[in-house]
Amino acid sequence: MLPTPVMMLLRLGIVLFLLGAGMLYSVRAGKLTPGGALTGGLLGALIYLGGGFVGLSMLAAFFLLGSAASGWHLAEKRRLRLAEENKGRRTAGQVVANAGVAALAGLGGWLLPAQAALFQLMLAGSFAAATADTLASELGNVYGRRYYNVLTLRPDTRGLNGVISLEGTLCGVAGSVLIAGLYSLSVGWDREFGWLVLAGTVGNLTDSVLGATLERQHRLSNNAINFLNTLVGGLVAGLWYWVANAGL
Repeated sequence: MLPTPVMMLLRLGIVLFLLGAGMLYSVRAGKLTPGGALTGGLLGALIYLGGGFVGLSMLAAFFLLGSAASGWHLAEKRRLRLAEENKGRRTAGQVVANAGVAALAGLGGWLLPAQAALFQLMLAGSFAAATADTLASELGNVYGRRYYNVLTLRPDTRGLNGVISLEGTLCGVAGSVLIAGLYSLSVGWDREFGWLVLAGTVGNLTDSVLGATLERQHRLSNNAINFLNTLVGGLVAGLWYWVANAGL
């Protein structure tokens, strides 16, 4: 078995290679702007500090699923004016909005190792919410049959802030299930799986409610809404940890 310092250097080399490769690919494939790629690499490093390779796997899953969903039926989305701006290339602000909470949780787990389990669960909850929101909006605009305002549940216009569909919501739940599965593969299959699915769903619905209110009123930007979505997902996961360990 290799000495601990050698193992640490080996892991660091692997992490730097993976992050560097991901940054290069994302720019060359037109997924991120150069600034977005650099920001993603920095956030990825923080996620690794507290979440290890499992944290990086959740980051990769979110990025790949989000990119695939954004490009799915892209011609139709452009025809309906539902495609993302900037040709789908995410900026540094969008990267922070979607992965900033996870990075903060990773940093927290590294600085406070006694609370690492809490921060790792919050990290997973934030990615469950981010993935749910992305898949719900991108795939819901393709496969949805009826669209409703999340507050009134009355029919509304596809693509408007705060408008949901059953199909899109189910796609969002599926995204949360995938992130919860990646987390559970590392820590074991327990009640955290279901709680992470719930955290992702609650975060996604919070995004829709804020979109129907504050975003439509131009009081919050889409990036701010996405950040709050992931924050809610992380806090719901953290609430489960507190309840479970309080014996309630």
